[in-house]
Amino acid sequence: MSVIFVNSISRTKAFCTKFGNFSKLTRHASNDAVKNVHENDIKKSVFISQSTDIYTNLALEDWFYRNYDFTKHHVLLLWKNDPCVVIGRHQNPWVECNVPAIEQSSIALARRNSGGGTVYHDAGNLNLSFFTPRERYNRRYNLEIITRSLFREWGLKSLINKKEDILVDGEFKISGTAAKLGRPNAYHHCTLLINANKSVLSLALKKTETGITTNATESVRSPVKNLTEVNPQINIDTLLKAVGWEYLRTKALSVKDGGHSLVEQQKGFQMINPTEDWFPGLEKLTEEFKSWDWTYGKSPKFTVTRLLEAPSQNVHNIMKLIIEVEKDSIIEASGCKVLAQDAILDKSNVAAL
Repeated sequence: MSVIFVNSISRTKAFCTKFGNFSKLTRHASNDAVKNVHENDIKKSVFISQSTDIYTNLALEDWFYRNYDFTKHHVLLLWKNDPCVVIGRHQNPWVECNVPAIEQSSIALARRNSGGGTVYHDAGNLNLSFFTPRERYNRRYNLEIITRSLFREWGLKSLINKKEDILVDGEFKISGTAAKLGRPNAYHHCTLLINANKSVLSLALKKTETGITTNATESVRSPVKNLTEVNPQINIDTLLKAVGWEYLRTKALSVKDGGHSLVEQQKGFQMINPTEDWFPGLEKLTEEFKSWDWTYGKSPKFTVTRLLEAPSQNVHNIMKLIIEVEKDSIIEASGCKVLAQDAILDKSNVAAL
């Protein structure tokens, strides 16, 4: 047995001793086992990822979802990323973002495992993932942890709307939200705009493609605002701590403040180094999130329509090309000639032969 493998086992055992066990067998945990646990017996941890790579952090999130036993231990995972665009599981990247612009700017493009819309991440954005058993999934509870922490630390008032976004100043979105519900585990994750580069955000999420028809989930565009625009004193490190402490001082199943006495009963904060040594199988998950087949090929079936100009000496020919794409393949392509006067020429949808 190699030294590396021995170290991996030792580190994993040490982690489990302090923060709880994980096993794929927990996926068969009964509903009764979850329901019979008293609220006072549920402990909490705040894990902070040391990685800023979007693919690694998505893999870490998925690893916890697949392997961890949250029956008596709820977890809040906090993570930050280098500049990237993250689309929902059921979305089309060519519809949701400016693919050429983000490629030229070396901005990563990733597809997450949850539904919902497209978001932009950078160092001015904090990501939060709340893990519980499926039976205890409570999105509103999680969002109230965030709004209460903003008010407790800075006296900042925010509201949760019917779509369960967090708004400031009545209409500006500072947090988007999505979830993954399975058995036995579930997670709800959301973003917090603190001091993100809004110019790059606008460029990256600008819709440039036309002529695409799809049943893929489309994002709902909303006006956004950084928290620093509301209160310049807010910074990402202080907010990370404020949300973490609010989570630890709040009872596990109800939004009731347990104060410092409850915090002392929790497992506290833990920096997480997402490596294969600590989380066996993480590298494989990371490579899957990086793959073209997942990022692009997972797009729901869509149709691309293009008008092609083929001018000659006396005739202005226009051809309509229709391509149907499913997974990573063109499944059908057809074309026909159309009369110039019958074509509505959207110049962004016309190419010259």
